[in-house]
Amino acid sequence: MSVKLRLARHGRKRLPFYHIVVADSRAPRDGKYIERIGSYTPVTTPATIELDFEKALEWLQKGAKPSDTVRAILSQEGVLMKKHLLEGVKKAAFDEAEADRRYEIWMKDKELKLKADQDKLVEAKDAEKKSKFDAEAKVREEREKVIAERLAKVEAERKEAEDAAKAEAEAAAQPVEEKEEKAEEKTEEAPKEEAPKAEDKEEASDEKTEK
Repeated sequence: MSVKLRLARHGRKRLPFYHIVVADSRAPRDGKYIERIGSYTPVTTPATIELDFEKALEWLQKGAKPSDTVRAILSQEGVLMKKHLLEGVKKAAFDEAEADRRYEIWMKDKELKLKADQDKLVEAKDAEKKSKFDAEAKVREEREKVIAERLAKVEAERKEAEDAAKAEAEAAAQPVEEKEEKAEEKTEEAPKEEAPKAEDKEEASDEKTEK
């Protein structure tokens, strides 16, 4: 029986996750399997991987063939590197202690590379956020500028209307003032008639009596 290490899909549409399973190569993709050795969730950033390291290594040593995706997962988790070093021990190229030392060096280098990749990802996200923020700030400034120009235009039109109304009011009030001034001048120029004195009235009365 040919055995494969492959993925079995689960989850709903657009939110998949996968079981890493050991299955007969002739079985359907999501059908029965011999054993589940881990899970893989690609929708997270970074992808979430849970793996039974020892079982995966054991099945590889038994001759199980991984699919391309599972091979990439096993390589990332160090299972393929461990298998390679153990084969070197079997061939007496080096002892088990040396194999463990090399594996630890490899794992440290891998962790450093993984951290560098994560830092780059964080920097890229920060740069993207900053770019979006700058773009939004620019749009906001342009919008505020347009609003300020409109307000200035409205204020100028309002002031112009007020000035026009004031000028009209002054023009309408001016003739009335001139008429009042002319009337006052005529009144001052007209001679005032003095009221007849009491003596004149008495003389006029005496003259009428004599007649």
